[in-house]
Amino acid sequence: MPYKLLVVDDDPTLLLFLQEYFQNESFQVVTAANGAEALRLAYQEHPDLVVLDVMMPGMDGWEVTRRLREMSEVPIILVTAKNSEADKLHGFNLGIDDYVTKPFSFAELSARIQAILNRTNVQSPGNRNLLPIGNLVLDMNKFEARRGSQVFPLTPTEFRLLEALARRHGQAVSEAELVSEIWGSDRQADTAVVRRYIWLIRQKIEPDPANPSLILTVRGFGYRLETGK
Repeated sequence: MPYKLLVVDDDPTLLLFLQEYFQNESFQVVTAANGAEALRLAYQEHPDLVVLDVMMPGMDGWEVTRRLREMSEVPIILVTAKNSEADKLHGFNLGIDDYVTKPFSFAELSARIQAILNRTNVQSPGNRNLLPIGNLVLDMNKFEARRGSQVFPLTPTEFRLLEALARRHGQAVSEAELVSEIWGSDRQADTAVVRRYIWLIRQKIEPDPANPSLILTVRGFGYRLETGK
């Protein structure tokens, strides 16, 4: 199955040309003309890579990047006429994977896309980005937790919180560390938000939410994810 690209630009002519070019390069292409549409499609379509314009009215590419990073580690290439070192560093600090300045060659952009996909080792849909924890599997593309054929749909924030615990499987993780990782260091004192989201996740994935066997409370500290029984 071909890789899926999400291409975002408020220039309809450029967007059409990019779509046609990458379809001819055997990519599956989804397009968005603004930031809000880009976030909606990223959540619905689970692209393998996002090509994102910076200078858009309303929600610009910087803000889209910030919000994408709240819900996904999908590779992002920023495309923009802003080529100062400060702009590039700002993009990389937000978590982008590459930066292409306008005007640019479609062939060069395609080569950069392929290099990132090769480097991140994106696999075929259905097998890629799966994180097994005992009999629970996290699908990093669909923001789902699964146990056998049972699917537990999670919001992006719920998924990121569960993923943070899953990547430290068996280890106690403090509430402050979870707040900093999921919501940012400026909300580090707001640990009540973690407890609220842990409650929501337990309602979805625990066999008995009142007596959790997966997400265990480490009293006075935080939480620990176990495989359950």
